[in-house]
Amino acid sequence: MRYEISNEFLTVQADTAGAVLWSVKDQDGFEYIWQGDERYWNEHGANLFPYIARMWEKSYTFQGKTYHMDIHGFAKDSEFKCVKAENKEMVFVLEDSEQTLEQYPFHFSLEIRYLLEGKALKVIYSVKNKDEKTMYFGIGGHPGFNLPMEEGLSFDDYELEFSERCEPKRILFSQECFVEGKKAYELTDGKRIPLQHNIFDEDAIVLEETSGQVLLHSLKGKKGVKVAYQDMPYIGFWHMPCTDAPYVCIEPWCSLPSRQGITEDLEKQEDLLSLESGKERQVSWTMEIL
Repeated sequence: MRYEISNEFLTVQADTAGAVLWSVKDQDGFEYIWQGDERYWNEHGANLFPYIARMWEKSYTFQGKTYHMDIHGFAKDSEFKCVKAENKEMVFVLEDSEQTLEQYPFHFSLEIRYLLEGKALKVIYSVKNKDEKTMYFGIGGHPGFNLPMEEGLSFDDYELEFSERCEPKRILFSQECFVEGKKAYELTDGKRIPLQHNIFDEDAIVLEETSGQVLLHSLKGKKGVKVAYQDMPYIGFWHMPCTDAPYVCIEPWCSLPSRQGITEDLEKQEDLLSLESGKERQVSWTMEIL
């Protein structure tokens, strides 16, 4: 079921299926969120939990037992409960079940909150460990943004511009999209990534050690989207490889996929978040329209 909130600047919709961010429109009626197309990518932008991207052979171990999980975890395929949709705020909740325990041996509560603040939409993830043991997880976003945002412009007119000069490292992936290492990633003028379709031919560009804020815009236009992700150490940029897809995903992540050829031990994967019994962890990212 889809719910809606709005203010004088934005109208936002989200669905209980995956608590997915379905739509963000401005006063002009422009749709910022990619609406899905089987030719390119028939999604809008999943919420990723409790793992981000791929596990080697879709498997991991925890305390000597092997579990199986599909790409990006099960939250994207789960039905959330909407507990609030009013006063410029929507709140969706997912709790553990027999189905989740088969894939992920923890009792938990995941809350996804969408909060309108002027021209910004804040997305807040709150994870509570309801288990007696420490839980380990990854969490992040995967929103796709329509391009171009204005008539007369093209995909190649846009760029991703970090808020400050930085020297990021790119996470290197194998052909099967598993982590193989890191290397320096050179930005244009120390801040920018000019968009061209072919930069995604080898799949996502995932960076660390960035400024924590990136602007998707064109110097030839007025509309743009600023994504802030200070709580998240990684940022990914993607569209379907080897296509002329008219969108780009900006993906704030808290962790990385598994390594090439390694079935990860959930307690030992260094970049995962950990949460002691009874504790709660909150992270967030924000999109703001220009």
